[in-house]
Amino acid sequence: MQRADATTEAGRAARPAFVKVWDPLVRVFHWALVTFYAVAWIAADEWDRLHDVAGYGVAALVGLRVVWGLIGTRNARFSDFIFRPSAVVAYLKDAALFRAKRYLGHNPAGGAMVIAMLLSLAAVSATGIMMTSDAFWASEWVEEVHEIAANLTLVLVALHLAGVVLASFEQRENLVAPMFNGMKRRDG
Repeated sequence: MQRADATTEAGRAARPAFVKVWDPLVRVFHWALVTFYAVAWIAADEWDRLHDVAGYGVAALVGLRVVWGLIGTRNARFSDFIFRPSAVVAYLKDAALFRAKRYLGHNPAGGAMVIAMLLSLAAVSATGIMMTSDAFWASEWVEEVHEIAANLTLVLVALHLAGVVLASFEQRENLVAPMFNGMKRRDG
């Protein structure tokens, strides 16, 4: 990785080869969400207390991410990665033909996936909380919605992972590493 203070032979400052894209909050959020959701999924129907605690962790993280999507760093803000549906469809077509444009932050499909996952996780969280209340205790429809939303989230995770693998291959860039170190190649 080239350092930001590197200089060229002529003595001028060179542009860094890598730039910070994902701030620490985004990265910690991402891996904490993976952990809490996995624990909640594994604990479901076996360890109620652990399932509930992990579920509340997911709910808190979703709330934090919504706030950070409004006031956070540039690449974390919703305004940076919410695209028109036509742009998402066009990007997916280009990706299928291996000619998709490279983005430093979320590409249109990735942005749509963030929103889909947040909505799905919000539904899982809301119904999970509802099931612990007196008003919805043992309510079959709430349990059914909770289970459907949890399964939908797993489908979205699988699509997310497939998209990361496809985009990494297409862009010739490891897209997992930036979720650990925050850095991406400046130029495509």
